[in-house]
Amino acid sequence: MLRIPGRSPHTSDDDVVIAPLDLAVRVDDALAVQAHAFGLSDDEISVRRQIVLRHIAHPGARALGATRADGRLVGFVYGMPNDRAHWWSTVVAPYLRSQGQDGWLDDSFVITELHVLPAYQNRGIGRALITTLTDGADQPRSILSAIDTDSPARALYHSLGYVDLARQVHFPSAPKPYAVMGAPLPLRR
Repeated sequence: MLRIPGRSPHTSDDDVVIAPLDLAVRVDDALAVQAHAFGLSDDEISVRRQIVLRHIAHPGARALGATRADGRLVGFVYGMPNDRAHWWSTVVAPYLRSQGQDGWLDDSFVITELHVLPAYQNRGIGRALITTLTDGADQPRSILSAIDTDSPARALYHSLGYVDLARQVHFPSAPKPYAVMGAPLPLRR
Protein backbone atom coordinates (compact mmCIF):
# COMPACT_ATOMS: atom_id res chain seq x y z
CA MET A 1 0.00 0.00 0.00
CA LEU A 2 1.29 3.46 -0.94
CA ARG A 3 -0.19 6.77 0.24
CA ILE A 4 -0.09 9.87 -1.96
CA PRO A 5 -0.87 13.06 -0.01
CA GLY A 6 -3.64 15.37 -1.12
CA ARG A 7 -3.08 18.89 -2.35
CA SER A 8 -4.07 20.54 0.92
CA PRO A 9 -1.63 20.19 3.82
CA HIS A 10 -4.50 20.80 6.27
CA THR A 11 -6.66 17.78 5.46
CA SER A 12 -6.18 14.14 4.55
CA ASP A 13 -9.58 13.94 2.82
CA ASP A 14 -7.90 14.17 -0.56
CA ASP A 15 -5.16 11.61 0.18
CA VAL A 16 -5.02 8.70 -2.23
CA VAL A 17 -3.97 5.14 -1.40
CA ILE A 18 -2.50 2.84 -4.06
CA ALA A 19 -3.38 -0.78 -3.29
CA PRO A 20 -4.46 -4.02 -4.99
CA LEU A 21 -7.84 -3.70 -6.68
CA ASP A 22 -10.37 -6.50 -7.16
CA LEU A 23 -11.18 -5.38 -10.67
CA ALA A 24 -13.86 -8.03 -11.16
CA VAL A 25 -15.78 -6.54 -8.23
CA ARG A 26 -15.04 -2.86 -9.02
CA VAL A 27 -15.18 -3.04 -12.82
CA ASP A 28 -17.98 -0.45 -13.01
CA ASP A 29 -16.05 2.00 -10.79
CA ALA A 30 -12.94 1.52 -12.94
CA LEU A 31 -14.87 2.01 -16.16
CA ALA A 32 -16.41 5.20 -14.75
CA VAL A 33 -12.85 6.51 -14.25
CA GLN A 34 -11.89 5.42 -17.76
CA ALA A 35 -15.04 6.92 -19.28
CA HIS A 36 -14.39 10.26 -17.59
CA ALA A 37 -10.66 10.30 -18.37
CA PHE A 38 -10.99 8.92 -21.90
CA GLY A 39 -14.44 10.15 -22.96
CA LEU A 40 -16.27 6.87 -23.57
CA SER A 41 -19.91 6.45 -24.59
CA ASP A 42 -22.28 4.10 -22.77
CA ASP A 43 -21.98 1.60 -25.65
CA GLU A 44 -18.17 1.68 -25.44
CA ILE A 45 -18.35 1.15 -21.68
CA SER A 46 -20.60 -1.88 -22.14
CA VAL A 47 -18.15 -3.47 -24.60
CA ARG A 48 -15.11 -2.64 -22.44
CA ARG A 49 -16.80 -4.14 -19.38
CA GLN A 50 -16.80 -7.57 -21.02
CA ILE A 51 -13.19 -7.11 -22.18
CA VAL A 52 -11.96 -6.11 -18.72
CA LEU A 53 -13.72 -9.06 -17.07
CA ARG A 54 -12.17 -11.43 -19.62
CA HIS A 55 -8.70 -9.89 -19.19
CA ILE A 56 -8.68 -9.94 -15.39
CA ALA A 57 -9.39 -13.69 -15.46
CA HIS A 58 -6.18 -14.27 -17.46
CA PRO A 59 -3.41 -16.02 -15.49
CA GLY A 60 -1.03 -13.45 -14.01
CA ALA A 61 -3.38 -10.48 -14.51
CA ARG A 62 -3.17 -7.92 -11.72
CA ALA A 63 -4.82 -4.59 -10.94
CA LEU A 64 -4.14 -1.66 -8.63
CA GLY A 65 -6.47 1.14 -7.66
CA ALA A 66 -5.96 4.67 -6.42
CA THR A 67 -8.66 5.22 -3.83
CA ARG A 68 -9.64 8.15 -1.63
CA ALA A 69 -10.38 7.73 2.08
CA ASP A 70 -14.11 7.63 1.28
CA GLY A 71 -13.58 4.63 -1.03
CA ARG A 72 -13.96 6.54 -4.30
CA LEU A 73 -11.75 5.14 -7.04
CA VAL A 74 -9.84 7.96 -8.77
CA GLY A 75 -7.43 5.88 -10.85
CA PHE A 76 -6.54 2.33 -11.77
CA VAL A 77 -4.11 0.25 -13.75
CA TYR A 78 -4.17 -3.36 -14.81
CA GLY A 79 -2.00 -5.61 -16.86
CA MET A 80 -0.95 -9.17 -17.54
CA PRO A 81 1.76 -11.25 -19.12
CA ASN A 82 1.55 -10.81 -22.88
CA ASP A 83 0.10 -13.60 -24.97
CA ARG A 84 0.68 -13.47 -28.73
CA ALA A 85 -2.75 -15.09 -29.25
CA HIS A 86 -4.57 -12.13 -27.64
CA TRP A 87 -6.30 -9.69 -29.95
CA TRP A 88 -4.03 -6.75 -29.03
CA SER A 89 -0.89 -8.72 -29.90
CA THR A 90 -2.31 -9.89 -33.21
CA VAL A 91 -3.04 -6.28 -34.19
CA VAL A 92 0.33 -4.81 -33.15
CA ALA A 93 2.53 -7.72 -34.31
CA PRO A 94 2.75 -6.67 -37.99
CA TYR A 95 3.64 -3.09 -36.99
CA LEU A 96 6.32 -4.30 -34.60
CA ARG A 97 7.62 -6.82 -37.14
CA SER A 98 8.01 -4.07 -39.75
CA GLN A 99 10.24 -2.22 -37.28
CA GLY A 100 12.21 -5.33 -36.29
CA GLN A 101 10.66 -5.16 -32.80
CA ASP A 102 8.22 -8.07 -32.63
CA GLY A 103 10.41 -9.86 -30.08
CA TRP A 104 8.95 -7.43 -27.55
CA LEU A 105 5.75 -9.48 -27.63
CA ASP A 106 7.56 -12.35 -25.91
CA ASP A 107 8.22 -12.40 -22.17
CA SER A 108 6.61 -8.98 -21.62
CA PHE A 109 4.12 -7.61 -19.14
CA VAL A 110 1.41 -5.61 -20.90
CA ILE A 111 -0.05 -2.50 -19.31
CA THR A 112 -3.59 -2.95 -20.55
CA GLU A 113 -5.20 0.17 -19.08
CA LEU A 114 -4.00 3.08 -16.94
CA HIS A 115 -6.40 5.93 -16.17
CA VAL A 116 -6.57 8.69 -13.57
CA LEU A 117 -9.41 11.18 -13.19
CA PRO A 118 -8.35 14.60 -14.54
CA ALA A 119 -8.75 16.28 -11.11
CA TYR A 120 -6.17 13.83 -9.72
CA GLN A 121 -3.63 14.01 -12.52
CA ASN A 122 -0.19 15.61 -12.08
CA ARG A 123 0.12 14.27 -8.52
CA GLY A 124 2.23 11.20 -9.26
CA ILE A 125 -0.72 8.81 -9.09
CA GLY A 126 -0.30 7.41 -12.61
CA ARG A 127 3.45 7.00 -12.03
CA ALA A 128 2.84 5.22 -8.70
CA LEU A 129 0.23 2.92 -10.25
CA ILE A 130 2.36 1.79 -13.20
CA THR A 131 5.65 1.45 -11.30
CA THR A 132 4.04 -0.47 -8.44
CA LEU A 133 2.26 -2.82 -10.86
CA THR A 134 5.34 -3.50 -12.99
CA ASP A 135 7.59 -3.92 -9.93
CA GLY A 136 5.62 -7.10 -9.25
CA ALA A 137 5.98 -8.47 -12.80
CA ASP A 138 8.02 -11.61 -13.44
CA GLN A 139 8.81 -10.52 -17.01
CA PRO A 140 11.98 -8.54 -17.87
CA ARG A 141 10.11 -5.87 -19.83
CA SER A 142 6.82 -4.08 -20.28
CA ILE A 143 4.85 -3.02 -23.33
CA LEU A 144 1.81 -0.82 -23.83
CA SER A 145 -0.01 1.25 -26.42
CA ALA A 146 -0.98 4.90 -26.15
CA ILE A 147 -2.62 7.36 -28.51
CA ASP A 148 0.16 8.54 -30.83
CA THR A 149 0.28 12.21 -29.85
CA ASP A 150 2.50 14.33 -27.65
CA SER A 151 0.37 13.88 -24.54
CA PRO A 152 1.02 13.93 -20.79
CA ALA A 153 0.51 10.13 -20.81
CA ARG A 154 3.23 9.58 -23.42
CA ALA A 155 5.52 12.01 -21.57
CA LEU A 156 5.01 9.92 -18.41
CA TYR A 157 5.81 6.71 -20.26
CA HIS A 158 8.95 8.23 -21.81
CA SER A 159 10.09 9.44 -18.37
CA LEU A 160 9.76 5.87 -17.08
CA GLY A 161 12.01 4.52 -19.85
CA TYR A 162 9.45 3.47 -22.45
CA VAL A 163 10.57 4.00 -26.05
CA ASP A 164 8.52 3.97 -29.23
CA LEU A 165 8.63 0.54 -30.85
CA ALA A 166 6.06 1.30 -33.58
CA ARG A 167 4.02 4.39 -34.37
CA GLN A 168 0.86 5.05 -36.36
CA VAL A 169 -0.62 1.72 -35.27
CA HIS A 170 -4.27 1.49 -36.28
CA PHE A 171 -6.68 -0.51 -34.16
CA PRO A 172 -10.04 -1.44 -35.71
CA SER A 173 -12.72 1.06 -34.66
CA ALA A 174 -10.19 3.40 -32.98
CA PRO A 175 -10.42 6.87 -34.54
CA LYS A 176 -6.79 7.81 -33.76
CA PRO A 177 -3.53 5.94 -34.34
CA TYR A 178 -1.54 4.56 -31.42
CA ALA A 179 2.12 4.12 -30.58
CA VAL A 180 3.37 0.84 -29.13
CA MET A 181 5.98 1.47 -26.45
CA GLY A 182 8.32 -0.79 -24.52
CA ALA A 183 10.62 -0.50 -21.51
CA PRO A 184 12.96 -2.79 -19.59
CA LEU A 185 11.88 -3.58 -16.04
CA PRO A 186 12.18 -2.23 -13.45
CA LEU A 187 10.96 1.08 -14.84
CA ARG A 188 13.20 4.13 -14.52
CA ARG A 189 12.58 6.27 -11.43
